[in-house]
Amino acid sequence: MRFYHLFPFLFLTFSFVHSQDNPLITRDSIDQQKWVDARYAAMSLDEKLGQLFMVMVGSDQNKAAIDGVEALIEQEHIGGVIFSTGGPVRQAKLTNRFQAASKLPLMIGMDAEWGLSMRLDSTYAFPWNMTLGAITDNTIVQDVGRRVGEHAKRLGVHINFAPDIDINVNPKNPIIGNRSFGEDRENVSNKGIAFMKGMESAGVLSSGKHFPGHGDTETDSHHALPMINSSRARLDSIELYPFRKLIQEGLSSVMVGHLEVPALELKEELPSSLSEQIISGVLKEEMGFKGLVFTDALNMKGVTDHGKNGDAELAAFIAGNDILLMPMDVKKAKQKLAQAYDKGRITEERLSTSVKKILLAKYKVGLHRYSPVVLENLYEDLNSRTDDLVYEEAIENAITVVKNDYYLMGIKNLENKKIAYVKFGDANSEPFIESLNKYAKVTQVNAKDIATLKDKLKAYNLVIIGFHKSNESPWKAYKFSQRELEWLNEIAAMRSSNLILSVFAKPYALMDVEAHTLSRVDAVAVGYQNSRMAQEKMAQIIFGALPAKGRLPVTVHPQFPVNRQLKLKSLLRLGYSLPERAGFDAQKLSQVDTLVQQGLDSLMFPGAQVLIARKGKVVYDKAFGRPTFDSEDSITTESIYDLASLTKILATLPLVMKMDEEGDIALNDTFQDLLPEYADTELKNVTVLKALSHYGRLPAWIAFYVDTLDEDRKPSEEFYRDAPMDGFHTKVTDKLYLTDAYRDSIYDRIGRQDLKSNRYRYSDVAYYVMKEYIEATKKRPLDRLSQDFLYERIGAYNTSYNPLEKFPLNRIVPSEEDNYYRYQRVQGYVHDMGAAMQGGVGGHAGLFSNAGDVAKIMQMYLQEGFYGGTRFLESRTVKKFNTCYFCKNDVRRGVGFDKPQLEGSGPTCGCVSRKSFGHSGFTGTYTWADPEEEIVYVFLSNRTYPTASNTLLIKSGLRTRIQEKIYEALVN
Repeated sequence: MRFYHLFPFLFLTFSFVHSQDNPLITRDSIDQQKWVDARYAAMSLDEKLGQLFMVMVGSDQNKAAIDGVEALIEQEHIGGVIFSTGGPVRQAKLTNRFQAASKLPLMIGMDAEWGLSMRLDSTYAFPWNMTLGAITDNTIVQDVGRRVGEHAKRLGVHINFAPDIDINVNPKNPIIGNRSFGEDRENVSNKGIAFMKGMESAGVLSSGKHFPGHGDTETDSHHALPMINSSRARLDSIELYPFRKLIQEGLSSVMVGHLEVPALELKEELPSSLSEQIISGVLKEEMGFKGLVFTDALNMKGVTDHGKNGDAELAAFIAGNDILLMPMDVKKAKQKLAQAYDKGRITEERLSTSVKKILLAKYKVGLHRYSPVVLENLYEDLNSRTDDLVYEEAIENAITVVKNDYYLMGIKNLENKKIAYVKFGDANSEPFIESLNKYAKVTQVNAKDIATLKDKLKAYNLVIIGFHKSNESPWKAYKFSQRELEWLNEIAAMRSSNLILSVFAKPYALMDVEAHTLSRVDAVAVGYQNSRMAQEKMAQIIFGALPAKGRLPVTVHPQFPVNRQLKLKSLLRLGYSLPERAGFDAQKLSQVDTLVQQGLDSLMFPGAQVLIARKGKVVYDKAFGRPTFDSEDSITTESIYDLASLTKILATLPLVMKMDEEGDIALNDTFQDLLPEYADTELKNVTVLKALSHYGRLPAWIAFYVDTLDEDRKPSEEFYRDAPMDGFHTKVTDKLYLTDAYRDSIYDRIGRQDLKSNRYRYSDVAYYVMKEYIEATKKRPLDRLSQDFLYERIGAYNTSYNPLEKFPLNRIVPSEEDNYYRYQRVQGYVHDMGAAMQGGVGGHAGLFSNAGDVAKIMQMYLQEGFYGGTRFLESRTVKKFNTCYFCKNDVRRGVGFDKPQLEGSGPTCGCVSRKSFGHSGFTGTYTWADPEEEIVYVFLSNRTYPTASNTLLIKSGLRTRIQEKIYEALVN
């Protein structure tokens, strides 16, 4: 039985009924009653009265304040303590100290609506209620409630004064706002029930607040007495509705607010917390509530003017409250209560009802078998990976799209977009801009005045504005400044650019935006909070890596009413998540770190990038080491590597596949069909199928560069110049230009090759032929074709041939200290000599990229040609090329793609599916995709630095050992 299922029976009448007479009475309930009766019978009147008080303390308070509370525990026998500010370890120690000083275990309370971080440092902050109110799946809210409850229980807290079930129908409410689930009564009720059940399933009591409803006020009851001037019918329909619903589901307790409610209490200016008519009449009699009733804090101005020296506490108890929260003076209040008891104003029956409720609640939370809070691993338990997973899922499901004209989000057709980001607000925005740049080149544009800003934005056709406000608490400022409102209007009026507005603040911020301005904003999304996770998930939704599921919990503008929801489907772009959400054991997956570090320590390579994705989510994207062994810089995920032979499947092969679809090439075409000048060569009958399957008897590679060296094995002046000039335009490096005539020599040399005797031989040669045919057919160079067809459209803007034309040198990782051909550090120029002699653009090598971009292309293949809302290739085409046609001849390869070994050792760990495919590269690169497990794995390194003779990476099998760890980390 889950814990919260007990609560409908928690506060039944205390008369003893034998279990044989009433099937609802269990052995446990009999034990509870015996414990309660025994404790009550042993208590003096002074001790009974003490149980009614719960005093406040903070673990960061001075010694005098803490000693004062301990004195109240020992001398006044108070029943509980509500902790306020401080830290978790200090609070745990103080809890243990106070419990040791108490004759009867104390009930420990906290006001931790979104987790312990509402009060304590070094603890986890879960989403605010307004954020949770946007989630359509209430099981997610229940999961949040459970984690909040588990944290409270771990810290020795027995009751959390949550959930807040006020219906925030007044946007100007200064104290509730984001603490409310929203303005829709059904949504507030359902979210409140879910949160309550989750929390109570962890063994922590819930408390619905602030009865009879604090949502329609513009006054903070901490400073004055707010008035709810609504009719009884309206109160029943709105404010009281969630309380009824939660009471029916077993709400443990209710906190009564300090509110003036004329429709429920005739006496003017009498707070609801002191109103017998409201508490005993409405809450208990009309609504049938039998649980604990708490006052709101009795030190708040909304009630302190209604009695001093214990009068307010006495009035509150007589009105029907069970626990007097944060009283002004416990001693004086107890004296007033004792006097009232002596005079018969408080009967024994009335006192026993409240005290026995309190005792039974203490039993229910385990205080009949009290044990101290364990300090070991406390911080880790209150900041766990489970919390991250719950938080991520909540934020992902909360983000709400309220406008999306022209289907602007998720963004498609990246090749046509030039995107600018403009920051509004005064809080951190780095996670947002970083995440946006995982999908496209997004430039942050700044200016001190609107004229300059508008002038700069003319160069862009899509502008994303992020409005970032403090995420520290729900009470922080959330509004646009007047300047920002004016600037927003000016930018929106620039019809040359599409405009997306992302709000990382209380959604009511949109109320200040003029209707004519919003009408010109093309898309609006609400992130509710400015946490790192909210910013990352917003970027993923904007680019279609995630669907948008949230629903607006409040009305924020006439154009955006409550419950507005525009659902966006995923465009099947890679998202970013935690390993567990993709079915990995994160601890096992962390062994990848260890293996890469071993590679660094063993000098296999100076640095590396490793990316792992599953089910469309990148769950591991890390950079290790340095560009060179003696470099002071570090590798980042933005560092760009020479991909070597990965070029074959990331540049040439996609074009061949597309041409196959369009009828420009066929697998049974021969080399003489492609290049008629080969009609009289041995190569003439080699087919595309055999050549790309490495079954065409072609030589492995040809050292073209050797023939261009002089007697000293230096570049010959016959073939090279140190600067471009007529006839010498083929750039090998910045100081080495090859004669243009040598291009024909390369293809002539290929045509003069003899076919080898063995049928299977891995060969680069076919890709020279493919490059020549592609360029001749399409009348454009290979690098531009691949850029236009694939990289720009898929968002692989870190991918390029000849990267120095696009990227600064310090982003490009060097591949070798060349002492045999170029005689310099090879950095920004292709390592492969044959590709270098083709101006850096080879069909077999020459491509540079980072792991993130490689993963996008591999994910496109994994998704059978579809990515980001665009179909690059037909499904049948991908399957056609990812087929092993010569397996019966012991040739494992597909058409262009490498495939798993047929037996023994090979290019994989041996643990991947037969449908999987990938490739490796000479410089120390590797990528593999497995459709069955939906895994993409990318490993990039420069193992050839400082010398290509370093084969430690190859001999160690490190890349496939990492792959093995990936599969071992899968959960079932």
